[in-house]
Amino acid sequence: MRRRVIGLETEYGLSFTATGRRALAVEDVARRMFRDVVTWGRSSNVFLENGARLYLDVGSHPEYATPECPSAREALVHERAGDRIVHDLARRTEEALAGEGLAGRIRVFRNNTDFSGNSYGSHENYLVQRDGPFQPLADALLPFLVTRQVFAGAGKVLRTATGAVYVLSQRAEHIWEGVSSATTRSRPIINSRDEPHADIDRYRRLHVIVGDSNMSDTATWLRLATCELVLRTLEAGVGPDLPPLDSPTRAIREVSRDLTGHGPVRFADGQDVPALDVQVRYLEAVERFLATEQPDDPDAAHVVAEWRRVLTALATDPMTLDREVDWVVKLRLIRALQDRDGLALDDPRVALLDLAYHDIDPDTGLQARLRAGGRVRTLIDEPAVRRAQDHPPATRAALRGAFLRAARQHGHDVTVDWVHLKRNGPVPRTIACKDPLVCEDARVAQALEEMALPTG
Repeated sequence: MRRRVIGLETEYGLSFTATGRRALAVEDVARRMFRDVVTWGRSSNVFLENGARLYLDVGSHPEYATPECPSAREALVHERAGDRIVHDLARRTEEALAGEGLAGRIRVFRNNTDFSGNSYGSHENYLVQRDGPFQPLADALLPFLVTRQVFAGAGKVLRTATGAVYVLSQRAEHIWEGVSSATTRSRPIINSRDEPHADIDRYRRLHVIVGDSNMSDTATWLRLATCELVLRTLEAGVGPDLPPLDSPTRAIREVSRDLTGHGPVRFADGQDVPALDVQVRYLEAVERFLATEQPDDPDAAHVVAEWRRVLTALATDPMTLDREVDWVVKLRLIRALQDRDGLALDDPRVALLDLAYHDIDPDTGLQARLRAGGRVRTLIDEPAVRRAQDHPPATRAALRGAFLRAARQHGHDVTVDWVHLKRNGPVPRTIACKDPLVCEDARVAQALEEMALPTG
């Protein structure tokens, strides 16, 4: 598929530091954050006028699912818009709590693990054609997903039985299968549950749940854009000549614990290939595919050039990427703190820095300060992010957003999900929008006109 939609689902961690006399559990803070949402949406699980979904997930994690986006860059913009939306919920909740005599600070983190060892996700969704069995595509993608943490890992100080170590990925230690439909009992790299949110005869949804939440624009964009190109290549049947992994779960942990990228990844035929070399093989397969099948795609050529640049830097000196690869940026900060204060890697102050890296506060968060100081590379600007809070991309999300906007403007009771737009009432009407790539629909246009008509 040359055209496909991409989406991100981000679960956020919360903390609450009270300066008053009464304590408040994080679970209570999360519920309070969604009070206004429940008031206007009659649920803690709602769709927004920008086409996104906002809800309170299990474990008191606010979750934001971007609308269907036509590119990796637009998905990045809409993920950052989700940060702003969740941050605004937290700030309004702080004000309400202060009015009740409980002053305090709610902090929101886009990370993947808490201090108790629990993991929560940053999931990716890619629209794929329903051509042939799904398992071969998933198996062919696994070596790419296992090794892409060399540039897409968010970094983490991991406590082990032999002491603290720094690793590439926050999610790697929590993965127990390669491909599975069971996401809670055994967390897989790819969730194979067949929920296309589209025409089931034409499409599947590739649901990747292994990724780290990236704070870096470059890492988020590259992780999505490279995966999309790998999918194009695999769908054309011209992927790299690699056998299945011997053990995806062992491989993902071993790659995560090797900061050089040169450690071996074991394949089922017994060969050992360094993680960076696995990435290069996928890169070269994509280059061959584009050269013969899609030579007129400048956006794809840019992705490939950036991919090669980053892999080359990782192979020679990873620290040269200390403005754009999360695990490198974070490692630079941790080493500076250790050198300044003489701290061991397992010092609690290092753990606090590890967490602070993921604070989404656009004014006072560590990431905001790094951006303001030019210490991290940015790909998108704040006006684009602010616009994405209210405006959907030109996909099916535009239909959903317009339907919700008209319903709220004219006072109509409606229900929506990813596919369906339903106007409730004595004679309910439902429109099924089964193609995520379509942003214009005569049926929806007629429904908007009808909602604008005076009643009574």
